[in-house]
Amino acid sequence: MESSKVFLLFFLLFAIQVVFVTCTQFQVGDKSNGWEVPKSKSDQDMYNQWASKNRFKVDDTLNFNYKKNSDSVMVVTEAEYEKCHSDNPIFSSNDGDLVFKLDRPGSFYFISGTAGHCEKGQKMIVKVLGSPAAGTESPPPAQSANQNATESPDHHDHDHHDMKNNAVAMHAVTAISFTTSVMSFLGVFFF
Repeated sequence: MESSKVFLLFFLLFAIQVVFVTCTQFQVGDKSNGWEVPKSKSDQDMYNQWASKNRFKVDDTLNFNYKKNSDSVMVVTEAEYEKCHSDNPIFSSNDGDLVFKLDRPGSFYFISGTAGHCEKGQKMIVKVLGSPAAGTESPPPAQSANQNATESPDHHDHDHHDMKNNAVAMHAVTAISFTTSVMSFLGVFFF
Protein backbone atom coordinates (compact mmCIF):
# COMPACT_ATOMS: atom_id res chain seq x y z
CA MET A 1 0.00 0.00 0.00
CA GLU A 2 2.85 2.40 0.86
CA SER A 3 4.51 2.04 -2.58
CA SER A 4 1.30 3.01 -4.38
CA LYS A 5 1.18 6.26 -2.38
CA VAL A 6 4.77 7.07 -3.31
CA PHE A 7 4.06 6.24 -6.96
CA LEU A 8 0.99 8.49 -6.96
CA LEU A 9 2.97 11.31 -5.35
CA PHE A 10 5.73 11.08 -7.98
CA PHE A 11 3.16 10.88 -10.77
CA LEU A 12 1.40 14.03 -9.53
CA LEU A 13 4.69 15.91 -9.21
CA PHE A 14 5.63 14.88 -12.76
CA ALA A 15 2.24 16.04 -14.04
CA ILE A 16 2.69 19.39 -12.28
CA GLN A 17 6.11 19.87 -13.87
CA VAL A 18 4.70 19.09 -17.31
CA VAL A 19 2.01 21.74 -16.82
CA PHE A 20 4.54 24.40 -15.77
CA VAL A 21 7.30 23.56 -18.23
CA THR A 22 5.52 23.59 -21.55
CA CYS A 23 7.08 25.02 -24.63
CA THR A 24 6.32 24.43 -28.27
CA GLN A 25 8.58 23.79 -31.22
CA PHE A 26 7.25 25.46 -34.36
CA GLN A 27 8.20 24.31 -37.86
CA VAL A 28 8.87 27.58 -39.73
CA GLY A 29 6.67 27.74 -42.82
CA ASP A 30 5.00 24.49 -41.76
CA LYS A 31 6.11 21.18 -43.23
CA SER A 32 5.32 22.07 -46.83
CA ASN A 33 7.70 25.01 -47.23
CA GLY A 34 10.47 25.11 -44.68
CA TRP A 35 12.89 28.08 -44.85
CA GLU A 36 13.20 28.88 -48.55
CA VAL A 37 12.71 31.66 -51.07
CA PRO A 38 8.97 32.08 -51.76
CA LYS A 39 8.06 30.54 -55.11
CA SER A 40 6.07 33.54 -56.43
CA LYS A 41 5.56 37.26 -55.83
CA SER A 42 2.14 36.53 -54.33
CA ASP A 43 3.88 34.49 -51.59
CA GLN A 44 6.40 37.18 -50.61
CA ASP A 45 4.71 37.72 -47.23
CA MET A 46 4.16 34.01 -46.49
CA TYR A 47 6.48 33.84 -43.46
CA ASN A 48 4.89 36.84 -41.75
CA GLN A 49 1.45 35.38 -42.51
CA TRP A 50 2.59 32.09 -40.98
CA ALA A 51 4.00 33.87 -37.90
CA SER A 52 0.80 35.91 -37.41
CA LYS A 53 -1.26 32.69 -37.25
CA ASN A 54 0.81 31.37 -34.33
CA ARG A 55 1.14 32.43 -30.72
CA PHE A 56 4.74 32.40 -29.49
CA LYS A 57 5.90 32.53 -25.88
CA VAL A 58 9.26 32.65 -24.14
CA ASP A 59 11.18 29.34 -24.40
CA ASP A 60 9.30 28.19 -27.53
CA THR A 61 11.59 27.18 -30.37
CA LEU A 62 11.55 27.72 -34.12
CA ASN A 63 12.80 24.95 -36.39
CA PHE A 64 14.25 26.34 -39.64
CA ASN A 65 14.65 23.57 -42.24
CA TYR A 66 16.96 24.41 -45.14
CA LYS A 67 19.94 22.90 -46.97
CA LYS A 68 23.22 23.24 -45.12
CA ASN A 69 25.58 25.88 -46.56
CA SER A 70 23.14 26.81 -49.34
CA ASP A 71 21.08 29.22 -47.22
CA SER A 72 21.20 30.79 -43.78
CA VAL A 73 19.17 32.31 -40.96
CA MET A 74 20.06 35.65 -39.38
CA VAL A 75 18.52 37.51 -36.48
CA VAL A 76 18.89 41.22 -37.11
CA THR A 77 17.62 44.58 -35.86
CA GLU A 78 14.38 46.05 -37.16
CA ALA A 79 16.28 48.56 -39.33
CA GLU A 80 18.41 45.78 -40.85
CA TYR A 81 15.25 43.72 -41.46
CA GLU A 82 13.70 46.61 -43.37
CA LYS A 83 16.88 46.98 -45.51
CA CYS A 84 17.23 43.18 -45.99
CA HIS A 85 20.87 43.50 -45.08
CA SER A 86 23.13 42.92 -42.13
CA ASP A 87 26.90 43.14 -41.88
CA ASN A 88 26.73 42.49 -38.14
CA PRO A 89 23.81 40.13 -37.32
CA ILE A 90 22.78 39.44 -33.74
CA PHE A 91 22.80 35.74 -34.65
CA SER A 92 23.69 33.80 -37.79
CA SER A 93 23.69 30.14 -38.82
CA ASN A 94 24.11 28.28 -42.11
CA ASP A 95 24.20 24.74 -40.70
CA GLY A 96 20.69 23.75 -41.86
CA ASP A 97 18.00 22.38 -39.58
CA LEU A 98 18.42 25.17 -37.03
CA VAL A 99 16.42 25.11 -33.79
CA PHE A 100 16.27 28.68 -32.46
CA LYS A 101 15.06 29.34 -28.91
CA LEU A 102 12.88 32.41 -28.33
CA ASP A 103 14.54 33.46 -25.07
CA ARG A 104 12.76 36.75 -24.34
CA PRO A 105 9.49 38.57 -24.96
CA GLY A 106 9.36 41.09 -27.81
CA SER A 107 10.06 40.99 -31.54
CA PHE A 108 12.63 38.87 -33.36
CA TYR A 109 13.58 39.83 -36.92
CA PHE A 110 14.73 36.94 -39.14
CA ILE A 111 16.19 37.21 -42.64
CA SER A 112 18.03 34.91 -45.00
CA GLY A 113 21.67 35.90 -45.23
CA THR A 114 21.94 34.64 -48.79
CA ALA A 115 22.12 37.50 -51.30
CA GLY A 116 18.75 38.34 -52.84
CA HIS A 117 16.67 35.90 -50.75
CA CYS A 118 15.36 38.44 -48.23
CA GLU A 119 14.33 40.83 -51.00
CA LYS A 120 12.26 37.99 -52.49
CA GLY A 121 10.40 37.48 -49.19
CA GLN A 122 12.56 35.11 -47.17
CA LYS A 123 12.19 37.11 -43.98
CA MET A 124 9.95 37.02 -40.93
CA ILE A 125 8.98 38.92 -37.79
CA VAL A 126 8.11 36.82 -34.74
CA LYS A 127 6.42 38.51 -31.79
CA VAL A 128 6.91 36.69 -28.49
CA LEU A 129 4.41 37.18 -25.68
CA GLY A 130 5.71 38.44 -22.36
CA SER A 131 6.02 36.24 -19.33
CA PRO A 132 3.57 37.17 -16.55
CA ALA A 133 6.02 36.06 -13.85
CA ALA A 134 8.83 38.21 -15.22
CA GLY A 135 6.67 41.33 -15.04
CA THR A 136 8.10 42.96 -18.15
CA GLU A 137 6.58 43.96 -21.42
CA SER A 138 9.51 43.87 -23.83
CA PRO A 139 13.13 44.09 -22.71
CA PRO A 140 15.86 45.19 -25.10
CA PRO A 141 16.98 42.70 -27.78
CA ALA A 142 19.43 40.06 -26.67
CA GLN A 143 21.41 37.25 -28.22
CA SER A 144 20.04 33.72 -28.22
CA ALA A 145 22.44 31.02 -27.18
CA ASN A 146 22.40 28.33 -29.85
CA GLN A 147 25.21 25.87 -30.45
CA ASN A 148 25.25 26.42 -34.24
CA ALA A 149 25.64 30.18 -33.89
CA THR A 150 28.18 32.78 -34.73
CA GLU A 151 27.45 35.64 -32.40
CA SER A 152 28.53 39.24 -32.29
CA PRO A 153 29.77 40.46 -28.88
CA ASP A 154 28.85 44.03 -29.84
CA HIS A 155 25.17 43.24 -29.21
CA HIS A 156 25.63 42.03 -25.63
CA ASP A 157 23.39 43.84 -23.15
CA HIS A 158 24.31 43.41 -19.47
CA ASP A 159 21.07 44.91 -18.14
CA HIS A 160 18.99 42.45 -20.16
CA HIS A 161 21.23 39.60 -18.99
CA ASP A 162 20.60 40.55 -15.35
CA MET A 163 16.85 40.93 -16.02
CA LYS A 164 16.78 37.52 -17.71
CA ASN A 165 18.64 35.88 -14.79
CA ASN A 166 16.21 37.49 -12.33
CA ALA A 167 13.23 36.25 -14.35
CA VAL A 168 14.65 32.71 -14.44
CA ALA A 169 15.28 32.83 -10.69
CA MET A 170 11.72 34.07 -10.10
CA HIS A 171 10.30 31.20 -12.21
CA ALA A 172 12.43 28.68 -10.29
CA VAL A 173 11.36 30.03 -6.88
CA THR A 174 7.70 30.04 -7.96
CA ALA A 175 7.92 26.46 -9.25
CA ILE A 176 9.74 25.25 -6.12
CA SER A 177 7.26 27.01 -3.83
CA PHE A 178 4.31 25.55 -5.71
CA THR A 179 5.82 22.04 -5.75
CA THR A 180 6.59 22.23 -2.02
CA SER A 181 3.02 23.35 -1.30
CA VAL A 182 1.56 20.51 -3.34
CA MET A 183 3.86 17.97 -1.67
CA SER A 184 2.82 19.24 1.77
CA PHE A 185 -0.85 19.10 0.80
CA LEU A 186 -0.52 15.56 -0.55
CA GLY A 187 1.53 14.51 2.48
CA VAL A 188 -1.40 15.34 4.76
CA PHE A 189 -3.64 12.94 2.86
CA PHE A 190 -1.22 10.13 2.07
CA PHE A 191 1.16 9.95 5.01
